[in-house]
Amino acid sequence: MTTTHDIHSPTFMTGDEFHIPTFRLLQQDGTLVEGADTPGLDKEKALRIYRAMIFTRVLDERMMAAQRQGRLSFYMQCTGEEAAVIGATAALDDADMIMAQYREQGALAYRGFSYDEFMNQLFGNELDYGKGRQMPVHYGSRKLHYMTISSPLATQIPQAAGYAYGQKMAGEGHCTITFFGEGAASEGDFHAALNMASVHKVPVIFFCRNNGYAISTPANEQFAADGIAPRAFGYRMHVIRVDGNDILAVYWATQEARAIAVEMNQPVLIEAMTYRLAAHSSSDDPSGYRSRKEEEAWREKDPILRMQRWLLDREWWSEGEEKALQESLRREVLETMKRAEKRPPPPLETLVTDVYADVTPALQRQLDALKTHIRKYPDAYPKGARSLDPDVSVSTDAAKAGDDQGEA
Repeated sequence: MTTTHDIHSPTFMTGDEFHIPTFRLLQQDGTLVEGADTPGLDKEKALRIYRAMIFTRVLDERMMAAQRQGRLSFYMQCTGEEAAVIGATAALDDADMIMAQYREQGALAYRGFSYDEFMNQLFGNELDYGKGRQMPVHYGSRKLHYMTISSPLATQIPQAAGYAYGQKMAGEGHCTITFFGEGAASEGDFHAALNMASVHKVPVIFFCRNNGYAISTPANEQFAADGIAPRAFGYRMHVIRVDGNDILAVYWATQEARAIAVEMNQPVLIEAMTYRLAAHSSSDDPSGYRSRKEEEAWREKDPILRMQRWLLDREWWSEGEEKALQESLRREVLETMKRAEKRPPPPLETLVTDVYADVTPALQRQLDALKTHIRKYPDAYPKGARSLDPDVSVSTDAAKAGDDQGEA
């Protein structure tokens, strides 16, 4: 049967025929692009977003300094990508699920994760929801609908598709957003997730933070196509590319994406074009693969500065409020860090909880052997931080200590 799409000679296409534009509303000076409209963002929510951005920036600066001082083993910054992460989170319902990669602390800050909760995880102390089992920055919060972060790259992407399938079946009007970098989009999990989401029509938003580098590998060495956005066409998926440093554009795009996901049970791909102003992690030296000139050019596009100018222009914020907020947050993060450092690590018994409903005899024997070993070499372990009574068996109540961690 002949259709209007049939052709009668071998005609090949490469994708060069199409170019996905970038959605942008806010210029760097804080004014709107000529002719641009604005999303329905009121003063209260705008300030909640902005305070979360400053909160995240202050946390990142202080904790990177703490890592350099030897007080913290590892850290990863969100610096430069705050608008992408927090703008998207603000456009969701607070009960929507977030499945993050490892640079989305701003999402938790927006939803109310406290400095104490951040610090407890970073230092792996007795109040850490993960009981000291994770590397720093691997947060999780059940109450804030933030799934615990996993180290392996891209595993959260197919998990998000599966979780969203469950949300579709539950029919409660929620969706899942999963954040990842353009480097993670080179993993097979990315393609499996998009295919599953499209075939089963689930309410999930795939949010790609395209910051130009997969650690040290530039985008032009990762893929030949026009970024990540065109991949959506292969799965017949809704897609938009947005200026990831433009808080208004990110917020509006995600707001519309959520409507598609929840009301139509359709997945959406958002590609946010941004840049990490810091190193990939505290173990990385970006001077080895990008120039200072490049970094300075992007520093002038700082998303926090852009939003600040917009708020000042609308008279929703002032220089005095900015100074007071910065000072109070810096003071709070230092005080909270000192408290967290002094807390002991989790009790030794928690090492074998959360695996089975009841600790098995084999695990109990291993724990007892470990206690004997620690008694033999006490100088190699923290003093007074762990229970070493061999007659105390592990209580299943210990498993409740991590009830707030965002595990599946």
